[in-house]
Amino acid sequence: MKIKQLTSNPAKPAPIQVTLSRPHVIRDLDVAGSPGATVATPSPASSVARPLTWLGAYSPHGLALPAAHPTSKQMYGPRGVWLDEERLIVCDSGNHRVLIWNSVPVQDGQPADIVLGQPDFESEGPACGCGDPVRGCFLPTGVIVAGNQLLVADAWHHRILVWRRVPNTSATVPDFAIGQSALNHVEPNRGTGRPTLASLYWPYGLAYQGGRLWVADTGNRRVLYWQGIPERDQPANGLLGQPNPYSMSENRGGNPAANSFRWPHDVTGNENGLWVADAGNHRVLGWSSHPVHDVPADFLLGQSRMNECSEWPYAAQTDQRLRFPYAICQQGNVLAVADTANNRVLFWRLPLSQTEFAPASDVVGQLDFSSFGENHWKAVTRSSLCWPYGVCLYKGVLAIADSGNNRIMLWDVNAIIEEAAKSSNDQNK
Repeated sequence: MKIKQLTSNPAKPAPIQVTLSRPHVIRDLDVAGSPGATVATPSPASSVARPLTWLGAYSPHGLALPAAHPTSKQMYGPRGVWLDEERLIVCDSGNHRVLIWNSVPVQDGQPADIVLGQPDFESEGPACGCGDPVRGCFLPTGVIVAGNQLLVADAWHHRILVWRRVPNTSATVPDFAIGQSALNHVEPNRGTGRPTLASLYWPYGLAYQGGRLWVADTGNRRVLYWQGIPERDQPANGLLGQPNPYSMSENRGGNPAANSFRWPHDVTGNENGLWVADAGNHRVLGWSSHPVHDVPADFLLGQSRMNECSEWPYAAQTDQRLRFPYAICQQGNVLAVADTANNRVLFWRLPLSQTEFAPASDVVGQLDFSSFGENHWKAVTRSSLCWPYGVCLYKGVLAIADSGNNRIMLWDVNAIIEEAAKSSNDQNK
């Protein structure tokens, strides 16, 4: 299945249009086709995204979700997602497992084909529920495929699991772990109490960009990188966010700065630059190239100054503010940010026109830039979100780990990608 061939299922109700710019309000239809709540339609200058596929807990028109018993279809608080031409991979974090679909799902509720971290689709619990970290996971949160290698951030086992090939059978044991000397070792910072270039403490996010593996080593308040995919027990080549490999203080022991983190939670970029979601400081930091050493960031999203970390809870939001951005992903000149506590995904068109506090161009999951409620403060629908914790953007399809709704949603966001490309071409003329 080619990503570009993805369309909504004709047997399902027509997908809801959602606003991706400041809206004019009209009446629309809900997912059942009957008159729905007031929603928004885009202004002529904005784009439209369409929800495509709903995987996991299904709850039409209600806030109450079914019990999250593990099956090949049900998930519990998924936090990480990966999408490419061949497959969908999900960190089903609450069930301490990884699910793999061998093709991109096009049907609601389509079951996964493979489960890792548990002996079968009905089992749950950390470390296979029996204290076996060789076969099991503990809150897996980030996932990528680099080449044909599968890497999973097994956060509470303080390691990155590596399968040298994406498994084609369930319960396949990883080949080795980054951050631990053996698969049966799971202590933070290898039990030493202090970090090194070979240790991890709550690694939540990861990316492979510019020939490097980048890991958000959240508990150590830093980002590590390796040249290529490391071999077994290989220390990192460098770091961002701390003055040396042995420090782990929040914001380097002071106020936020352009070279510090509170909770670095995810990493993305392309061959030209790097972005880090610094969730605890309610911001995203960007570098205009791939930094080799611990250097200050060039760009700031979510805050007006590098030394600020303000939060705006329970108040109307804007196209500039962020609250706990836990995940980010870049495709071409579009950056998608999971603005988790505001229950939305924001988009920025690159390159930015300003280095600090640049406004987002588009939003998914809310009716406008000021709204922030969980499921619009109403009910779970195809176009609502509740604590989106992971995002993956691939060829115009956005995969969202909608953690609070115990589901994965696939969205068609080609219009956003196309408008960003057009805007970039216009600027270059």
